[in-house]
Amino acid sequence: MTTGKRALIVDDSRSARVILSRMLEQHGLTVDTAESAEQALEYLQRIRPDVIFMDHLMPGMDGFQAVQAIKADALTATIPLMMYTSQEGELYVSQARALGAVGVLPKTVRPVDVSRILYQLHLLPDRRTQRSALFPGPAAAAAYAAENGNGHEASIAAALAAGQGEAADPSATGTRPAVAPLGLPAPGEAAQAMSFTPAVAQELQAGLRQSMQQLVKDQLSEQRRFMLATFEAFARRMGGELRDGIAKIPPPPSPESLIAPSPPRQWWPVVMTALLAVIPTIVLGYMMWQTAMTNERLARELVETRAVAERAKADAIAATARATATVASTEPMGGGAGADGSDAAVAIEYVPYGETPFSGSRLERLRAIAAALEDKQFKGSIRVESFVGDFCLAEASGEGFAIAAGDTPVAKCDLVGNPFDDSLSTAQRQSLDFANYSAMLRKRTGGSIRIDVVNAGRRQPIGYPEQNDKTTASAWNVVAAQNNRVEFHVTPGA
Repeated sequence: MTTGKRALIVDDSRSARVILSRMLEQHGLTVDTAESAEQALEYLQRIRPDVIFMDHLMPGMDGFQAVQAIKADALTATIPLMMYTSQEGELYVSQARALGAVGVLPKTVRPVDVSRILYQLHLLPDRRTQRSALFPGPAAAAAYAAENGNGHEASIAAALAAGQGEAADPSATGTRPAVAPLGLPAPGEAAQAMSFTPAVAQELQAGLRQSMQQLVKDQLSEQRRFMLATFEAFARRMGGELRDGIAKIPPPPSPESLIAPSPPRQWWPVVMTALLAVIPTIVLGYMMWQTAMTNERLARELVETRAVAERAKADAIAATARATATVASTEPMGGGAGADGSDAAVAIEYVPYGETPFSGSRLERLRAIAAALEDKQFKGSIRVESFVGDFCLAEASGEGFAIAAGDTPVAKCDLVGNPFDDSLSTAQRQSLDFANYSAMLRKRTGGSIRIDVVNAGRRQPIGYPEQNDKTTASAWNVVAAQNNRVEFHVTPGA
C-alpha cells in the first residue's frame, strides 16, 4: 500500500541508492534517484518530492553546494532535506543543519532509523489511525449486500440501517420507533421473509474473519516495531551500563601480593644475583642509548630531507607562477587574429593545474569582455576555447598527483599529463556560476551576444622541450602552464 508520498535520493553510489530505496519502498513511498547534484537540480525543476536524501561527496557539485542551491530557491526551500552520507561528528551535523538540512542519516542505516525519521517528518500516518473497523456498520452492510447483487439481503441491511438511524434521532418523531430484532418482521408490517439466509451468514462470517485477520496483522506489526525499538534502546542502555561498570571495577590484585612471603635468605646469594643482573642491565642500557641516538640522528636527517624537498617543490611552484604571470602580462587583451585565422579579438587566461577550466579568473575575464561588448551594443559571439597542458607530476601519497619538484628530471616524473582535466566530463568543465552567467547573458541581450564553449584538447600553442635527464620539471611545467589555457575569441555577427 502506497502512502502517496515521494522521496528523492541523490547519491553517486548505486548500491547506496538501492539499499535506501528498498527501505523507503517498504513504507509505501515512491522513490526517485539521481546520480549527481546537477541531475537532482534538473529533477526539482519538474517534480517536487516530499523529502530529499542527499549524499555529501559526489563528482562535480558536492552535497553542501546542492543544499545551498535548493534552499536558495523559493520553490524548493521548504522540502525537508536529510544528509545521507558516511560523514559523522557533531561539527558535521552542525554544518549540515546550518545550511538547512534537518539531520544526518548514516550510510550504515537500519530500517528502524528510517521508520523513525519518516514518522518525525510526518511522511507516514499516525500509528493509532491504522486500525480497521472490526464490525462494519449497517450502512456498510447494506452497501456490501447491494454490490453482491442480493436484493433480499440488501433490503434487510437497509432496513437495519434505517431502523438504527431512526433510533439515533428519537426527537424527529417524538416517539422511539420499534425496531424488529434481526431476522424477525417489524411490528405492523406484512409478514415478509426478512431473515438472514445461510449465504448472508457466510458472507458476514467471511467479513468478520477478514477484519479480525487485518486487525491481528496490524497489532502484530505494531508490537514488532515497538519491541524492536524497545530492545534496541534497552541494549544500548545495558551496553553503556556494562561499560561503566567494567570501568569502575578495581584492578585485580597482583600475583605477588597473593604469594606468601618467602622465608629469609642469606645475604650473599642476593648480592651475587644482583651483581649478575646489573651487568646485563648496563649492557642493555648502553645498547638502548646507542639505538636512541641513532634514531634521533635519522629523524633529523629525515626532517632535513623533507625540508629540502618542500623548498624545491615551493621553488618549482613559484617559478611556474612567475612564468605564467610573465606570459599573461605579455598576451594582448584584445586585437589580433583568432585561432581559425579570422579577424577576431583574443584574450588568454591560464588555468593552474587542478582548477576547473571555466571558473575563477576565466569567469571574471568573460564578464569583463561581455560588459565591454554590451556597452558597445555588440552583436556576435564569444568563443571560449580551453587547451590542455601536460604537466610533469609526482604521485602524492593517497591524494593522486601533484606538481613535481623543480629539480626533478622530466624522464623521472611519475606521470606527464593532466589526469585532473581528463577526469572532467563536459558538464564538469564549467562551474555552476559560469553556466548561469552564459544563460543570463543570452537572455539579457536577447541573443545578440552568445557564448560558445569549445574544448580544443591538446593542441600545443607552445612546444615542449625534450624529455631527457637534462630537462627539469620546472622548465617543462613552465611550458605546460602556458599550454593549459583558455582563449576568448570575439567574432562579430552578421
